[in-house]
Amino acid sequence: MLNHYELEQCTEPVLAFKKGFQRKIEGQGQGGHSDSENKKMLRENALIVGIFKMVVLPVLGQLADEYGRKPLLLLTVSTSIVPFALLAINESKEFVYAYYVTRTLSFIISQGSIFCISVAYVADVVENSKRAAVFSWITGLFSASHVLGNILARFLPEEYIFEVSIALLVFCPVYITLFLTETVTPTTRQDQRLPIFNKALKVVQERYNSMRHALTIVLSSPTLKSISLVSFFYELGMSGISSVLLYYLKSAFGFNKNQFSEILTMVGVGSIVSQALLYGLAWASWTYAIISKAASSTDQGKAQGFVGGVQSIASLLSPLAMSPLTSWFLSSTAPFNCKGFSIVCASICMVASLFCALMLKPEATLNADSRENIESIEAPLLS
Repeated sequence: MLNHYELEQCTEPVLAFKKGFQRKIEGQGQGGHSDSENKKMLRENALIVGIFKMVVLPVLGQLADEYGRKPLLLLTVSTSIVPFALLAINESKEFVYAYYVTRTLSFIISQGSIFCISVAYVADVVENSKRAAVFSWITGLFSASHVLGNILARFLPEEYIFEVSIALLVFCPVYITLFLTETVTPTTRQDQRLPIFNKALKVVQERYNSMRHALTIVLSSPTLKSISLVSFFYELGMSGISSVLLYYLKSAFGFNKNQFSEILTMVGVGSIVSQALLYGLAWASWTYAIISKAASSTDQGKAQGFVGGVQSIASLLSPLAMSPLTSWFLSSTAPFNCKGFSIVCASICMVASLFCALMLKPEATLNADSRENIESIEAPLLS
């Protein structure tokens, strides 16, 4: 579990240094780009990431089942190194644009997939009865990394931001390489002598068949279908709140950077208590444990990746609706006086998620016969 804690720490620098970098972007805007153009660039960046994540995240889950957890973890955690290295080398306009490009690619590959692959890894090494508690402690440690990141954002001198972030980011793949053991036997390929075009066509066919297989797994399980709805509405609400909250607090109450950091730190501390302690001691199965129990051992990555893809769809749709809605109700043209109306809408989505969760029956997991039937639908993709 300590290995996974170190893995999740790779997100800490991003959380810690996002605010300092934002000031640098605004400085670039003063030299030739307005704030509105910078905000437009950030929105387009988020849109591109959301669209590609819907496809990439399930595919990475499938690849983790076929080629092993360790190579995919190394790939996902290493993608964040280059963007921050570029800003550490130079903060000119060209390097800022290079940061945008590489950071977009990094978000597409790593955002969400790191946690899904980590959960699949835990499912390989932890027995069913203990998974809920282990997953809860992992998310608690993940929340602790958020707290540490916001503390660094509050107190770390700006000139050391990118150097510290690179050191933390480089530590992650080194730790994985040295201490993490592979739990999946990679599938051997028998098409090494095929022409390049045929290889490419075969890869596309394999990915299509694998994604169809993942869809079959979810649709064949009432539990996985229900948890997909829970995850969709929950992510729809959480993405909506997180995408507009800081903007809302700044516009409605005049919050500054330090107040943002203090609020996020308090939220992180609450997450540590609720996720690591309360969920770990609770009798009910938790989201990732439910998904893990409802899927066979060979389909852990596919199931986690599919649900992660559903969450990616929600995280794409939510900001597209919430951002203009927030701006509208904060303006003088709002139809009625409710500045936080977008947050109310996001909260309604989370209530819908709670309703779906109350209707969930964790005991309705796949039995052995059902798993065998699903696994017999298609032969191994790379046999």
